Amino acid sequence: MAKVQLIAIENCRPGGGVFVEYQGLELGVFLLDDPPHVAVIDNACPHASGNLSGGEVDGFVVTCPWHSWNFDLRSGQCVDSPLARVRRYEAEIRDGMVWADLSPDGGLESV
Repeated sequence: MAKVQLIAIENCRPGGGVFVEYQGLELGVFLLDDPPHVAVIDNACPHASGNLSGGEVDGFVVTCPWHSWNFDLRSGQCVDSPLARVRRYEAEIRDGMVWADLSPDGGLESV
């Protein structure tokens, strides 16, 4: 699958996340500002399926609003446990839209 359009950049929350559903995938789209870029991850926290797009962002880390698990948006890796992670996807901002590769081999999983 080639990259697909997820959301207009104007509908993203600067310095935070927004929930986007695309063909059954529940995603968190984060508009980060230093440096300016976008991160796309699976929205559900692996601990208890908390809504990561509703979490607070500090630098490159989002905190799950349910139980405060922290995830690095660059890798998807849980900061608190090497055993937990969320899938992240290759993403970019192009023509005022957030684009991401949601194919099974297009996602970038941390190891």
